[in-house]
Amino acid sequence: PIISWFWGGNFYTLAKDLLHPTPEEERRRHKKKRLVQSPNSYFMDVKCPGCYKITTVFSHAQTVVLCVGCSTVLCQPTGGKARLTEGMCTVYL
Repeated sequence: PIISWFWGGNFYTLAKDLLHPTPEEERRRHKKKRLVQSPNSYFMDVKCPGCYKITTVFSHAQTVVLCVGCSTVLCQPTGGKARLTEGMCTVYL
C-alpha cells in the first residue's frame, strides 16, 4: 500500500512503502540494513560423485575443499562465494 498524508495544506504521497519492501528489494539490500538482519552465507551438504560421501561446505569457503574419501576437489574459493566443481549434488541446510 502507498502511504499518503495531509500536512500544511498540502497532500503528500510516499513513492514506495518503506515498511513492506518486496522480497527482491530485501535481497539486494546490505545484510545489516534489512528489516530483519540475515546473513548472505549458508552451509550446504555436497555429495561427491566418485565415492558418494557427503561433506558439509560453507558457501563462502576461503580454501579448497576436498572430499574426505577420495580427495576430489569439491569447491574452490573465488573471492566471494566458493565455486562448486561441476557434477556435485548439493542440499542447502
